[in-house]
Amino acid sequence: MKRILIALTAVLFAMLPASAQSAKNSSADNIIGKYESVQGTDAYKVEVSKNEDGTYKAQIYWMKDPMDPKTGKKALDVKNPDKSLRTRPCDQIVLIQNLKYLSAKKVWGDAKIYDPQRGIKANVTAQFLPDGRLSLKATVLGIGETVYWTPVEK
Repeated sequence: MKRILIALTAVLFAMLPASAQSAKNSSADNIIGKYESVQGTDAYKVEVSKNEDGTYKAQIYWMKDPMDPKTGKKALDVKNPDKSLRTRPCDQIVLIQNLKYLSAKKVWGDAKIYDPQRGIKANVTAQFLPDGRLSLKATVLGIGETVYWTPVEK
């Protein structure tokens, strides 16, 4: 009997993070807001907003060090594969366009995320973790990397 109670308790505790996670992931607009993150040595803040068509966009609005050390001017998106965007300041880069909420899976996806450090785009899936951070998993040809965005207090 004691083993059954221990097993039931373990199952209940295992389900707690899943229920906390699903609450934040259960509504499409929960992703709207401001987040901060660090990738390598780059600290930045992103704002996720809703597009008119119901999809979402994530755009950098602040960088810890927006200046190019070589020129002393604002750093530009020089690695962008779209040559017309290479003069855009790095603190204005759109990282994700047309992100969709996939209600059946309770995640956001069906979009690409842009990595300005490498100049590449990758498939992205986003979901909230139990601790409140937004986990963004990017994959290219089956190889993945995960970035975490922490909500900025309002």
